[in-house]
Amino acid sequence: MKNRLNVFRAEKRISQDDLAKQLNVSRQTINAIEREKYDPSLPLALKIAKMFNVKVEDIFFLDEDK
Repeated sequence: MKNRLNVFRAEKRISQDDLAKQLNVSRQTINAIEREKYDPSLPLALKIAKMFNVKVEDIFFLDEDK
């Protein structure tokens, strides 16, 4: 799964560490999601989208949705 998490995070000027703390996950989890090495669970994806006040599909998408 592809994502634009780093774009949304950069727009809000939130560090990986700060985002991780707000979501109650490790900074390594955020890094792995951004590098597309880890797909978040649905509850975590929903929390991330809610934090940025966007739909899940605005951040996460399948490769064929380009």
